Amino acid sequence: MLARLFLFDFCLSVAVSAGAMEPAADPAAAARGYRNLVDKAYLPPDFHQQTFDEVWQKWPEPLRSQAEKASPDERRKIAFDRYGLTPRPDDPTKPLQYVVDAQGNWTMNCFACHGGQVNGQVIPGLPNNAYALQTLTDETRSLKLDRGTQLTRMDVGSLFVPLGSTNGTTNAVMFGVALMAFRDADLNVLATPPTPKMTHHDMDAPPWWHFKKKQQLYIDGFAGKGHRGLMQFTLVKQNGPEKFREREDEFRDIYAYLTSIEAPKYPFPIDEKLASEGKAVFNRTCADCHGTYGKGGSYPEMRISIDEIGTDRVRLDALSPQQRDAYGKSWFADYGAKKNVNEPDGYVAPPLDGVWASAPYLHNGSVPTLWHVLNPEQRPKVWHRTSTEGYDQQRVGIEVEELKELPRRLLPDWERRTYFDTTAFGKSVAGHDFPSALLMSERKAVLEYLKTL
Repeated sequence: MLARLFLFDFCLSVAVSAGAMEPAADPAAAARGYRNLVDKAYLPPDFHQQTFDEVWQKWPEPLRSQAEKASPDERRKIAFDRYGLTPRPDDPTKPLQYVVDAQGNWTMNCFACHGGQVNGQVIPGLPNNAYALQTLTDETRSLKLDRGTQLTRMDVGSLFVPLGSTNGTTNAVMFGVALMAFRDADLNVLATPPTPKMTHHDMDAPPWWHFKKKQQLYIDGFAGKGHRGLMQFTLVKQNGPEKFREREDEFRDIYAYLTSIEAPKYPFPIDEKLASEGKAVFNRTCADCHGTYGKGGSYPEMRISIDEIGTDRVRLDALSPQQRDAYGKSWFADYGAKKNVNEPDGYVAPPLDGVWASAPYLHNGSVPTLWHVLNPEQRPKVWHRTSTEGYDQQRVGIEVEELKELPRRLLPDWERRTYFDTTAFGKSVAGHDFPSALLMSERKAVLEYLKTL
């Protein structure tokens, strides 16, 4: 029943993972890989174009009245903004996050989590920090019920398993746990699947341009990288073992596409002198974990123990050694040929290429700007985005309103998801407090240097 939701496990795993500086991808294969992602539906559709065109009727006032008076193009832009969707750079008439076929069927693709925008610029491979999947699903399902339209697995599954409690994050890991529990090592559907232990929590998607630098998948680095691992999201009942074998070449091309992605360049002015000072501080205090940059740079792919890093440990504890081991012995991991770590003790420090663009930060997305990363004592307890396109050049990250607590009034579910509450389960803002040892002048210099990566 959780079928296509595994997409997000892929999105999180793929982008938080990859191989140690692989050779440049074949441009033709990479181009095919991109086309596969935006043009090929590997899953059953989520809803029809007509449903999306009419979903505004389920919006709250005054947005509903505004949409009613708007032109179709204006209404589409409002809908894209509400749900965290963006136009495809090569075809602005279509959403980057969905395959839309000639019959008008919308099927989620991997850009749902890994196709975002920063300062109004759409960047494939950028974490989608505005994606409102739960809200989109709730509102399209409500419209389908009114219209007597058949519900999909997403509609039904989301009634039992949360898709994400904050816009821009997803319960991806548990989608994977549920779907893997229905398969054996050869990916055959089990006649009597066990009921898996599930710990629902949200994750922030990492950027795809890190893929080429890493050897292991996932934030805890437990699974070895390979094109088969990218196919996990297609674990729907309609896709039997033969489908995975048939599509391997297509996913080799997708692998090539992920390997080809480069980090975006910071588009605003940089104080080069201050950045140079920051580089010296960074290389002295941060590079052992996060690597060095520029010509001759290297990335250590170092796992930091949870006791040392001190960040929220819910994600680490959510997967059992048995669940990790089952993946490692499956077709996805070449039946044990890939390196598998069944009992990781912490999280892998990510590369920082393009870090200026990939807010919010930490694996759960609890920190809205790099300034807050470097000033742990100033991190907000609750924060709320000013807009889906707002960018904070001063603090380097998403533009937010900081609050001491959630609004006291009763919030509808869709509005509650626009707030990030760091007191909620799995959303702690604690940890990674190493910058506290730096002088304020050093933190300012490091912030400037991070813009250059």
